Amino acid sequence: MTNPGFKSGFVAIIGRPNVGKSTLLNRIVGEKIAIMSNKAQTTRNKIQGIYTTNEAQVVFIDTPGVHKPQNSLGDYMVKSAFSALHEADAIWFVADASQKRGGGDNYIIDRLKEVKKTPLYLLINKVDLLDKEELFSVIQSYQEDAPEWKEIFPISAREGDNVPELLETVIGDLDEGPQYFDSDQLTDHPERFVISELIREKVLQLTKQEVPHSVAVVIDKISADPDGLVSIQASIIVERASQKNIVIGKQGRMIKEIGTRARKDIERLLGSKVFLETWVKVEERWRDRPQALQSFGYRKDDF
Repeated sequence: MTNPGFKSGFVAIIGRPNVGKSTLLNRIVGEKIAIMSNKAQTTRNKIQGIYTTNEAQVVFIDTPGVHKPQNSLGDYMVKSAFSALHEADAIWFVADASQKRGGGDNYIIDRLKEVKKTPLYLLINKVDLLDKEELFSVIQSYQEDAPEWKEIFPISAREGDNVPELLETVIGDLDEGPQYFDSDQLTDHPERFVISELIREKVLQLTKQEVPHSVAVVIDKISADPDGLVSIQASIIVERASQKNIVIGKQGRMIKEIGTRARKDIERLLGSKVFLETWVKVEERWRDRPQALQSFGYRKDDF
């Protein structure tokens, strides 16, 4: 049943790669549920983050950054991003204030013009990098040849600037509705998914430009002993033997550092001590093989 006066709804977050969508989602829910990297196209799946107060519940859909697909995985990511537009009660289009409006932004904006009834919000992120005069010019550029924005919010997802005001506004615009998830639930994804994403994040962060986005992580086994120690076995999938050597590193130093950093985040997520074992496996051209994509969690029924 719906509590009288309780508001709820779904908000899709869309934008080019690396504009700060995942940073914004993590800022709102207060936990790392979407992985962050300075590499483009870090997010591959629609990740739902849940923000709940006594008065409202907002379910955020963080979408993969929209880009020109180079393989089957890229095609999956773009379709996944745009499918979120049909599930939302509001859409946040996030733009990077530190970069000029470009072809990728225009491609998304053209798709947003086709949205008829769902309110559109323009979020200019990374405003902490600009002065007021530069910011005014950026906002103006996103008002030309664009859909009608219900609201325009300059924000800094990293610093939290204007994020509380943004939340207050979108909640005020939502209709009354049910509470879809428990108050303490932060995401609808199972723990295995979040754990695999935390490991993948460390691979991206530590290998920098040496290993591109040909990395997948599969959780092979999770178990807990009577003392509460959680044992996790995970496989890191790459496409070439040279990438495997990079991920393992000289004398195993890289894979050890990946495991150490991932374990700390996983322990915070689970609230338990964790023993993490990782292996690196080569699956050639897995991003272009439908069977491999499906086995690694990228399914067509996601959109």
